[in-house]
Amino acid sequence: MDYSDYNQLTFERRDNGVLLITLNRPEKYNATDEEMHGELARVWHDVAKDKETRAVVVTGAGKAFSAGGDLAMVERLAGDHDAVAHMLDEMSEMVYGIVNCDKPVVSAINGVAVGAGTVVGLLADISIVAEDAKIGDGHVKLGVAAGDHAAIVWPLLASLAKAKYYLLTGEMVTGAEAERIGLVSKALPREQVLDEALRVADVLGTGSQKAIRWTKRALNSWVRDAGPIFDQSAAYEMLSFMTPDVVEGYTALREKRAPRFPSAAADAEEGQR
Repeated sequence: MDYSDYNQLTFERRDNGVLLITLNRPEKYNATDEEMHGELARVWHDVAKDKETRAVVVTGAGKAFSAGGDLAMVERLAGDHDAVAHMLDEMSEMVYGIVNCDKPVVSAINGVAVGAGTVVGLLADISIVAEDAKIGDGHVKLGVAAGDHAAIVWPLLASLAKAKYYLLTGEMVTGAEAERIGLVSKALPREQVLDEALRVADVLGTGSQKAIRWTKRALNSWVRDAGPIFDQSAAYEMLSFMTPDVVEGYTALREKRAPRFPSAAADAEEGQR
């Protein structure tokens, strides 16, 4: 398999059939723009066809795993029906691609993981996270519904109560707390994260391949059963990009202030009547 046509993901073959994939926009804290989003959507199809790869480790270059969606991309998406429809297709490719890829995926969450970054980080079969990393889904703070991966997998991993708390408030959770509530597999000091993820991948790469892959397939039936929930949440997220709230959301982020969402103002005005 030739990965030379990828620009924002780098690939390194390791021993025992392990493929190390690195999100590589360190100057932007590996935030996903349209190019990286597209690469993260299609890479799982290539990995599935890659006969040299038996296990995958995904990490981020520099200090972050991924700082979510690039703000400039968010601005370009707002109000653009065609771009939003394309993003919805890619979002489905990414989520179902990771779930249905027969090779086990290990995430090494070496720093902040937000929004689109947490799709890969938390949908990985095994997630190793830095204790001091911050993980979150801040969609509601941007003024859009929590789509991507959140509605499909957070309740399965951390309970519906915890999922509602973090997804409705948009608050962040530390790696240590994420381990405590079951959101990730294991939390370690930051300097140990990648080494541990590679060690786990070595175990997977040298184990019984049919046994491991069939076990992954069976376990991910829990996630596939929740597919309609993902489809609904993803559609709601993309629909949110057609509302004034998202414009206020990214404007407030640009100006580093609290957002004043038009929907909240309209509800308040209606309540006073």
